[in-house]
Amino acid sequence: MTEARSTPPPWATSDFDYPLPEALIAQTPTAERGASRMLIVDRASIASPLRDGVFAELLDLIPPGDLVVVNSTRVRHARLHGTRPSGGPAEVLLIHPAPDDTWIAMGSPGSAMKPGKRITLSADAAIETLAINADGTRRVRFVGMPATDAIARFGQLPLPPYIAREPTADDESRYQTVYADREGSVAAPTAGLHFTTALLTALKARGVAVATLDLEVGPGTFRPVEGEDITAHPMHAEQYEIPETTAGAIAACRARGGRVWAVGTTVVRALESAANDDGTVRAGASETRLLIAPGFRFRVVDRLLTNFHLPRSTLLMLVAGFAGHDLMMTAYRHAVAAGYRCYSYGDAMLIC
Repeated sequence: MTEARSTPPPWATSDFDYPLPEALIAQTPTAERGASRMLIVDRASIASPLRDGVFAELLDLIPPGDLVVVNSTRVRHARLHGTRPSGGPAEVLLIHPAPDDTWIAMGSPGSAMKPGKRITLSADAAIETLAINADGTRRVRFVGMPATDAIARFGQLPLPPYIAREPTADDESRYQTVYADREGSVAAPTAGLHFTTALLTALKARGVAVATLDLEVGPGTFRPVEGEDITAHPMHAEQYEIPETTAGAIAACRARGGRVWAVGTTVVRALESAANDDGTVRAGASETRLLIAPGFRFRVVDRLLTNFHLPRSTLLMLVAGFAGHDLMMTAYRHAVAAGYRCYSYGDAMLIC
């Protein structure tokens, strides 16, 4: 079930479509972390709301006293390749642990993940499907060795489906943020991939506060919106946890008149899901199914750093809700014309 904070206008999925040349889908990261371009979107400017810049400018754009919130989740080596009894290939994507030493997973082909069937990883390890859940995911268990051992031995970084290659040694570092901490995601919080340790240190030295939260990015982030009625879309659930220190940092930022900068849509979803009417944030662990679109009333986030998202996606709907539909679609048309690199390893957009 999709959460809603306000009743949006009758937006259609096609309202969030745009033509994207395949050549602009980034297949590799920039040569150096933090070297991306950055489109700056100024919501307060009518005459010239768009400016082409570079990510390194961020240091000069965030004033002292403001607060930057990042998602410190770490990507799990959640993709495992094996074989079916027929000898054909099969793939399992682990989503999150479940009770009784089982896991929630998905994979392909679906016929290989029917209850009672096993996918063999090696002579001494397999994954057995126990049940099919209502949402189509599977409950599975590891056979022959503990899950932690099997993941360490056979697991791969699950690069997004639009990156048409196998992961490399470079991805082991570049598809994780420099502040990645608790493992649990199947995709990186990609806006954070631009940050370097040096930039974070420089922000703090400038008087900018930095706080963390943890939202476990799930495969639903790539799920297309299939119907035209966006409110009928079965929004994916994601687990998040906001530390007391982060909730306190937001309150302190508000008290001194500062602004809250969210690094990525995952941070926006977590903070706005935990928001009280007065803009304070509830600390603790919870789950969100929040769909954000134009018409949504933001209570916590004042500024947003993000990447360029899939056409017709809930992530594009979120940024359009933050910047305004017409301005955001204009920004995307500009980005395509200017050759910005898109998606996970792509360039950045700052909405201020």
